Amino acid sequence: MAITARAIQELREKTGVGMMDCKRALQESDGDMDEAVKVLRKKGMATAQKKSVRAASEGLVQSCIAAEGKAGALVEVNCETDFVARTDDFIKLVDDMAKQACESAPADEAAFLSQPFSGRPSVSVKDAIVEKVAKLGENIQFRRLVRFEGDLVASYIHAGGKIGVLMQLGCESPADASTPDVSEVVKDLCMQVAASAPRFVSRDDVTQEVLQSEREIYRDQVLAQGKPANIVDKIVEGKMNKYYEENCLLEQTFVKDPSKRVQAYIDEAAGKRLKVVKFARFVLGEGLPSSSCGAE
Repeated sequence: MAITARAIQELREKTGVGMMDCKRALQESDGDMDEAVKVLRKKGMATAQKKSVRAASEGLVQSCIAAEGKAGALVEVNCETDFVARTDDFIKLVDDMAKQACESAPADEAAFLSQPFSGRPSVSVKDAIVEKVAKLGENIQFRRLVRFEGDLVASYIHAGGKIGVLMQLGCESPADASTPDVSEVVKDLCMQVAASAPRFVSRDDVTQEVLQSEREIYRDQVLAQGKPANIVDKIVEGKMNKYYEENCLLEQTFVKDPSKRVQAYIDEAAGKRLKVVKFARFVLGEGLPSSSCGAE
């Protein structure tokens, strides 16, 4: 199949690899972007899950946590320029959308957009966005949301709304959720996710598909280096352990104290009173083409 210049550029932004190598990888993978990334990784030319650093969309990531701390939502809303993203009108729109997502528990993004907005029965969330587009003169797009509900839900917004984290935790008893020491641990955990970008809570959460893909990539890398067959499996296992340490929250090095792992920090600071259930991490504009920054 024909490989377009746009596809080559997208692969280049995802991996940081040169244009001709990207073109060859796309040709080898028959145009499949994910497979092309794997091809480059097997050749040692790209790292796992590298994201484009040139995402052009502006806007805000914002959260809202219910008063009792048992539910919360995280939303991303995009606009064209940082100037609009800093206006009171845009900030209020995003704040109101986060609050509504928290309170109304929409089934998905489409259901959320069709809900009556902020106590106005005749105006949907989508209509409210259109109103702001007309007022601010710039495209605005609601991109995504996530909502958690459980023993304890917390959030952290970093860099003025560029990165947002929502986390659900389990508590040994209801009283634990509001104690100062547990609150401090939860804050640290959310900051850890914001800073270190784990993909999973623990190695038990890593899917079989991911495991198989990573092992395949590492095995091909080792074989390409000409290592003896009798030590290939041992090297692959070492690389898998490194993958867990980088991608599983509980096995990561704790950013506030690199001498310990995150799980060790939780054990010391909160014991069995606290357990991370799941988390979400939004980076403003992540995954969008560098030329995209507005609503349709």
